Amino acid sequence: MLIDERQLLLILPNARPVTGVFLPVLDTAMADFGIDTLPRIAAFIAQVGHESAQLTRCVESLTYSAQRLAMVWPRRFRSADGSPTALAREVAYQPERIANLVYAGRNGNGDEASGDGWRFRGRGLLQVTGRSNYRAVGEGLAQPFVARPQLLAEPRWACRTAAWWWQRNGLNELADGARFEDITRRINGGLNGLEDRARVWRRALEVLG
Repeated sequence: MLIDERQLLLILPNARPVTGVFLPVLDTAMADFGIDTLPRIAAFIAQVGHESAQLTRCVESLTYSAQRLAMVWPRRFRSADGSPTALAREVAYQPERIANLVYAGRNGNGDEASGDGWRFRGRGLLQVTGRSNYRAVGEGLAQPFVARPQLLAEPRWACRTAAWWWQRNGLNELADGARFEDITRRINGGLNGLEDRARVWRRALEVLG
């Protein structure tokens, strides 16, 4: 076992209700994809812990207020004076409509009317998003994720898709060099949530070391 229950709960204390479900498949996924040293495990647990709200959220909810929409997608939902646009107020708290709007035409998705934004919203421990990304992890793991996108929310596939993506995108090597900010950029496209990610990373290094 790469990480035991005591260690996991010291790192991700909010994961207690789901530890029994996630721990075996998490350990297996890490072992199968080379996430098997202290630097790699600590970085991986920190990143997936942040992205999944400590293993408690495997599906993107998108239940956003107008204010939150303006923060997350300012170009689309923030007016010149910094307040939410009329569109933000119109679609607030309508997760399906928000997903179809903001993810339309991205990552292999069709237009807003196609429903791909909602169908292929973020799932798994690293929030795989978009038809093309579902297809890529499906081909990598020989699973029908495009036809059955809900599979990515199941603990086994939530863990395996995250570990597969991590290895495929060279994050083991970045973890070896303690390049945590670079890992965050590769996952997030920026440094959103870096403070929380880094805090969990430091705790993981201490617990596992």
